[in-house]
Order: sequence, then structure tokens, then C-alpha cells
Amino acid sequence: MKQNNLTAGVDEVGRGPLAGAVVAAAVILDPTKPIDGLTDSKKLTEKKREYLYEQIIERSLSWSLGRAEVDEIDRINILQASFVAMQRAVAGLESRPNLVLVDGNKCPDFGISAKAIVKGDLTEPAISAASIIAKVTRDREMIQLDKEYPGYGFAKHKGYPTQFHRDALLKLGLTPIHRKSYAPVQKLLDL
Repeated sequence: MKQNNLTAGVDEVGRGPLAGAVVAAAVILDPTKPIDGLTDSKKLTEKKREYLYEQIIERSLSWSLGRAEVDEIDRINILQASFVAMQRAVAGLESRPNLVLVDGNKCPDFGISAKAIVKGDLTEPAISAASIIAKVTRDREMIQLDKEYPGYGFAKHKGYPTQFHRDALLKLGLTPIHRKSYAPVQKLLDL
């Protein structure tokens, strides 16, 4: 395949949680090694995501992760942090794509052609693949963080603002992985 025909799909996971990094992935699929079942990671079971994750790692031409940590999210806001994570993911690809397809309605500047596609994780296989890589990676991280910060339920809710998580915040207080700029966390800081 010619270098100038490479398209990368990009998606991020973790804009809504109260804790943890935002994780983005960039994937360049190999058209000679199709992967069946690619779709929005949220529409897949955990088992199916794990299976597809392995397929994507093995069969894609290139894939990369990017992230923005909690302090960056609090400093520059979640949208900008998501863009930074996406830029880092694309910059980490072994092969430089000539086009980047991003899930959503806005894209950061990658220094190359890019196009935002609303619900792109449902229609563009490369974005679906990125969605799966990002979600599996972040979910695994939150399961690990659950061991470091027991009692918050990170393994279950992955940092999202469930009632259990909000109750745990009131009972146990903040951890270093909580986003202090988010309203529910901010309210706790104000108490």
C-alpha cells in the first residue's frame, strides 16, 4: 500500500468521568486484513471489545494511544484535553496518514487533512477500531486504579458520576485522580 493512501481513525474515551485520564487512540487499518464486527465500542459487550482489541492490535497497519492526564484536563478543560490526547495518538503512529477521520463534530489540528464525522464510530471502521482500543485501554486502567483507590468502585463505573461514585466521594473524599474542575468534585471541594 502506498504511503499516501493511509487514513487514520481517531476516537477518545473518558470525557464524562469524574476521575482518570482521557484516552485517545489512532488506528490505520490494513485493507488486506479486514476485521469483522467493528462498531462503536459502547455498543459491544466487554468480551467482544476485548476480542476485537486483540484483532485490531494484530491486524492494523499502525495504532497508537494518546492521553491527557487529570491535571491537564483541569488546566485546559476536557475538550482541549481530548484534542491533545488525539494529537498525541496521531503523532505516535508509525506511519504518517494523509487523512485523519475523527469521531465527533470538531477536530484538532493534526498538521494534515482531517475530517470530523458525527457518529463516525458507527460508520467508519478505522474510527470504530480507535474507539475500541481507547475504551479497552481506559477500562483496564480504571480497573487497576480501583485497586489503588478501593471503595470508589472504579472497576465498575470507570469513573463516571454514578450515585455510588458520588456517595463514595462524600464518604471517602477526593483522590489524586479526581478531576477538580468537574462540578460534582468542585462541590465537594467547596464543602
